[in-house]
Amino acid sequence: MSGANSWLQRQRKTDLAELAQYTGLKNYDALKKVELELALDEFLAENTATFQSDPKLANYYASRARTIGSPIKKDVDAPAEKPKVARRRVTKAPEELTAPADSEEEPSSTSTAIAHTPSRALSLASRIPLPATPADVAQAVDRSTVALRTHVASVYKDSGITEATHATRETLSSVNAVLFAISAFELYFLRPEILADRYAFTIPAVSFLGTNDYPVFVPDMFLLLTASFWSPALLWAFTSSILPSIAGYFVNLTGGAPRGRITRRSSLAPDTVVDPLTFSIVKALISFVVYGQGVTFGGWINEVSIARINSAIYGGYKGVLVGAAISGIFSIYDAVLKK
Repeated sequence: MSGANSWLQRQRKTDLAELAQYTGLKNYDALKKVELELALDEFLAENTATFQSDPKLANYYASRARTIGSPIKKDVDAPAEKPKVARRRVTKAPEELTAPADSEEEPSSTSTAIAHTPSRALSLASRIPLPATPADVAQAVDRSTVALRTHVASVYKDSGITEATHATRETLSSVNAVLFAISAFELYFLRPEILADRYAFTIPAVSFLGTNDYPVFVPDMFLLLTASFWSPALLWAFTSSILPSIAGYFVNLTGGAPRGRITRRSSLAPDTVVDPLTFSIVKALISFVVYGQGVTFGGWINEVSIARINSAIYGGYKGVLVGAAISGIFSIYDAVLKK
């Protein structure tokens, strides 16, 4: 029994097992390396027509072609010749002796050319890069997608958007934030009335963007030096912020009523500096009296300022009452949740 193919002998057993699985060789798990080499050599030799064009087996068939073309391998693999019977030697003419010699050399050279030509073609084919299979393309796309997803997640985590979102939600989830939002809403409509805009300059049109001339207006800061600004501004500040804050500071029910005799040690500290419910009630009462009924408290309040504020704020004094009612409901809800 001759040895296995030299290319198979240079392979590791794991590579041989993969090659056996690839070619469809059966019952190879229990074989040793040498036995697996012989089994693969025999199997591939029998199925040359099937696997000879496979690039993965090009090296094997190239080695096999070289082995077939080797005269030493021919002598080893050739079957044992039968003992020849001695025959009587017949003298032949020189022409007859030359002709067979030439005929024998011609098939030998032909067989050698045939044996070497496939090996060169297979080695050339093995060096040609083949296009990627759909499975390779899918794996490359999956790897790129995973890498992109990981990079985006890391960038999002490092940006601090999550922490900023949680901090903003915690800040806005309070009664004080609701009171501030209501006051900012009133001030947004009041500002053009007490601090009117004045033309500053014009942004020229851009034909490439298809825009028109855009005039820019800015608040007239010189109005800060006049009474037309300070009279309504101070009136709104007192009725919407200062007086309700003073009342909410002294009438503060957020700390709860102490039990027994009130001492310095037994008094309970309030949860907030200003009671938001008292703030909302006092703001609603003062706004109704001043803006709704036009009370000037003996001429201390300018009627023109009352009219300007009442006409500037969205909904007039009724809008202020609605805002106070909203803040009062929020304060009651917050107190219920805390208790």
